[in-house]
Amino acid sequence: MAFYRRNLPHLQRDYKPHFITFVTKFRQEMPDWARNITLGCCLHDHGIRYSLHVAVVMPDHVHLILTPLTDPQRHLIISLIEIMRSIKGASARAINQRRQRQGPVWQEESFDHVLRASENLDAKVEYVLQNPVRAGLVQEWQMYRWLWRRPVENPYAPPSLT
Repeated sequence: MAFYRRNLPHLQRDYKPHFITFVTKFRQEMPDWARNITLGCCLHDHGIRYSLHVAVVMPDHVHLILTPLTDPQRHLIISLIEIMRSIKGASARAINQRRQRQGPVWQEESFDHVLRASENLDAKVEYVLQNPVRAGLVQEWQMYRWLWRRPVENPYAPPSLT
């Protein structure tokens, strides 16, 4: 378990899913192309540095549920600090490059919350999926363009032969 504090306290638990929210600087709305970049950056290290359960890029904020993975060279769980620096840094660089300007795109800190044993991961994933619906952006979450969800496997389906 790791703990650090800036303005907000941050707690990381090994092998546990984390609910993370980060927000644009001054709550500025991102154009469609910037949301495309941001979602791509969220997906980039899935299966490498973290296991992503769900991601949604809203006009002025992002929700993720992910579980940090182990760095095979260092034999350590990859820190949320590293993961968020990578996602926010890569997306900010690409967005600023497209805008032909410099400066912060994201607020410095992110909100993170370890999902505890009493919390249902599926319910939290559903909460994230419903975010664009609650915001009135779409009628059904499946219609929202800037959303990714790990495919749900059917436990009753026969195993794939491929």
